[in-house]
Amino acid sequence: MARKVGQIVQRGSCTWLVRMYTGRHLETKKRTYLNQTIHGGLRDAQAHLNKMLGERDRGRKLDSSKQTLNQYLDRWLELCAKPRLRAKSLKDYEGLLRRYVRPGLGPKALASISAFDIQTLYRDLLVQSLSARSIRYTHAVLRSALKQAMRWNLILSNPADSVDLPRQDRRQIAVLNVEQARTFVRAISGHPYGSLFALALTTGMRPSEYLGLTWKDLDLDRGTVSVSHTLEWRKGGWQFAETKRSRSRRLVKLQAWVVALLREQVPKLQEALGDALVFRARRGGPIRESRFVQDHFKPLLKSAELPAIRLYDLRHTAATISLIAGVSPKVISEQLGHASVAFTLDVYSHVLPHMQDAAAEKVQALLIEVTPE
Repeated sequence: MARKVGQIVQRGSCTWLVRMYTGRHLETKKRTYLNQTIHGGLRDAQAHLNKMLGERDRGRKLDSSKQTLNQYLDRWLELCAKPRLRAKSLKDYEGLLRRYVRPGLGPKALASISAFDIQTLYRDLLVQSLSARSIRYTHAVLRSALKQAMRWNLILSNPADSVDLPRQDRRQIAVLNVEQARTFVRAISGHPYGSLFALALTTGMRPSEYLGLTWKDLDLDRGTVSVSHTLEWRKGGWQFAETKRSRSRRLVKLQAWVVALLREQVPKLQEALGDALVFRARRGGPIRESRFVQDHFKPLLKSAELPAIRLYDLRHTAATISLIAGVSPKVISEQLGHASVAFTLDVYSHVLPHMQDAAAEKVQALLIEVTPE
C-alpha cells in the first residue's frame, strides 16, 4: 500500500496499527500520520483505514481524531446544551453523561467511537441493573451530542444511529381512584396546605408549577390560574424559570371549592400580593418539594390510609378522573400543557377501555329504544 495514502502494520495476531498519511511537518519536514490501533482481522483494519480516508476526503477535520469524547462533551455542554436547556435539564444531562457515558467511553477518541462501543456500553449498563428507561434517556443525550459533532464536521457519521435500544415496558401510572380521591379531599380539610393539595388534585399542574405560583398568577374573581413559569433551586438560590415547553404556558380553570380555599389564605395586606408566592414554607421561604413530601404529603396519605403515591401522581390522578368524568381529551391535554392530544391519550391509555364502554352505552341508547318491562 502506498505510504502517502496509509499503512496497516500488524502488531499481534489480532492487533493492527492503522496509519493515515496527513502530510509533512512544517518545520522538520517529516511525514506525519494519524494512528489508530484496531483489534480484529485484517478486513477490520482495512475497513477502518478506508473510513479514515473517506472522512478525510469529505473534509472532516483531521485534528478531531485527537479529541477525546470527554473533551468534546465538555465543549458540547457549554456551547450547545447550556444555552438552550433549563437549569434542571442541563443538570440531568450532565449527570447522565457523568454516571453512564464518561467512565466507559470518555477517554476514547471521539472519531474512533463505534456503534459497537455504544452497544457494548448499553449492554454493560443493563447488566448493572440500570433501567431501560434510563438507558434510553442516556442514549437520547449521547445521540444529540454526536449529531452536533457531525454538524461540526468532527465525525462523518453518528454511531448512535446504528444502536439497538433495550425494550422499555410501559410504566404503570399510580393514581388515586375516584373513591380514594374523595377520601383525599376529606383528609385535606383543615390541613395547613389544604389549598395546595386541592390545586394539585384538580388542575393537573406539575409540582414545580404550583410551588412557583405567585398571587398575580391567580384571578380568583374569574376562577383561573395562569401557568407561565416554574420555581427551581439553582446554585446561588431560588430562581423562576421558563415552563417545560411553550405549550406548558396555559390558563387553567379552577373549581369553585378550590377558589374558596385560596380566598381563605389571601393576605390581608394588599402589598403582600403581586410577586409573593402563594404557597410558602413554614419559615416563609419557597417550599422545597422533597422536604414537603416527607413532612406533609406522605404523613397525609398514611393517616388517610391511602396508597403511597408520589406528589407528581396527583397530576396523573387529575387527568384520569377528568377522563372518567367524560371531559374531552383535548380540554385535558390543554389543561395539562401536553404537546398533543395523542400524547395525552397515550399516557392515559389505561382509562380508554372505561371510556369506550361508556361511549358504547351512550351510542346504544341513541340507536336502540329500550322497552320498559
